[in-house]
Amino acid sequence: MSTENPSQGAGRLVTIFGGAGYIGPVVAKRLLRAGYRVRIVDMFLYGTENIMLGLADEPGFEIVNGDEGQGDTVARGLDGATDVVILAGLVGDPITKKYPDAHQAVNEDGIRGIIDALDGHGLKRVVFVSTCSNYGLIPEGTLADEDYELNPLSLYAKAKVGIEQKLLALKGNVDFEGVALRFATAFGLAPRMRFDLTVSQFTREMYLNKDLLVYDADTWRPYCHVQDFADVIQRVLEAPGADVAFDVFNAGGDANNFTKRMIVETIQKYLPDAPVAYQEHGSDPRNYRVDFRKIRERLGFTPRFTVEDGVRELIAALDQNLFDDAETRPNFYGNYEIDYPA
Repeated sequence: MSTENPSQGAGRLVTIFGGAGYIGPVVAKRLLRAGYRVRIVDMFLYGTENIMLGLADEPGFEIVNGDEGQGDTVARGLDGATDVVILAGLVGDPITKKYPDAHQAVNEDGIRGIIDALDGHGLKRVVFVSTCSNYGLIPEGTLADEDYELNPLSLYAKAKVGIEQKLLALKGNVDFEGVALRFATAFGLAPRMRFDLTVSQFTREMYLNKDLLVYDADTWRPYCHVQDFADVIQRVLEAPGADVAFDVFNAGGDANNFTKRMIVETIQKYLPDAPVAYQEHGSDPRNYRVDFRKIRERLGFTPRFTVEDGVRELIAALDQNLFDDAETRPNFYGNYEIDYPA
């Protein structure tokens, strides 16, 4: 399948709810280059409005600054849209645990409200971005495919499972085609860089010679570059309905199933003297390897970028002092604090 075909995007307006985070601007740029128009709807909880400047002068791009949990904002987002991507939410276990009321308002009520508003707008495709964290904890040596029993361990993952079920249950009752994508853990350079995610956190701390303490080093997770996520979303938007409608896909690649120790060892190829210590029994018990055969066979998707590629590009960026403000602007570079209206 072509991933740079302007004719596929011609005449289509993709609204990305929650499009101003780590992944959204990368997706937006790719779609704009493929001939789509793109609208980002976001409430900028982390003060990241200025990351939109890189897209502001792109033909066919627009921003709606508002709370995706409010009906008027959703209506503005859907006006004239042909497709929807739902990236919205408080992303990650720590932030949702820290702010359970905001989690309920945003990750539960808000996203359910978006889905309830979709029917009747003549949309073609609705892509809900879920998470491989839904698998939670699986036996060693097992690969979780899309039919593997879900075992969400956090508020964040439990909400994702519930929204997946809500969306997929609409089959035959709505005028759009819903698709759920269980994303691996993201890495890679992006306008709103995240240093609270494993690959980027480990790389930056080791680069700065900080004392990195790694809990449960031999637990598995899948990882995927933000550019590859943009590729996945474009492929889903352009695939025949028979291949994707009301289906769920693990989004990532087998080669990027890594343990934390494997990530450290990859970084040590470039930063051999960085101080690292290991400790067992951390607060996060998740351990899962994921099978990505379905998305490879159905959509022809294999990631272009490896974990090692991400490590190399981040070290190169750090060499150029691109993130020297990370200590003074921690909330820009991580999901730590929010001020969500009660």
